[in-house]
Amino acid sequence: MESSACRMSETPFRPREKLFEKQKVFQSIHKHTYLKGPMDKITSVAIPLALAGTSLFLIGRGIYNMSHGIGKKE
Repeated sequence: MESSACRMSETPFRPREKLFEKQKVFQSIHKHTYLKGPMDKITSVAIPLALAGTSLFLIGRGIYNMSHGIGKKE
């Protein structure tokens, strides 16, 4: 089988120059790898903190309601 027949003829998503430029930018940043993007602080920090805070509030409210007998079904 000829090697040129196995090659893909699809064009890349981005030009190589842009890709190398973005690689240089990301490699020069000295942060954790999960915080390198512009929106990564929201997805990696804010959303988990909001979920943890909400769950702690709901757990605390449930314990309070159980200990005081509030909200029982008859």
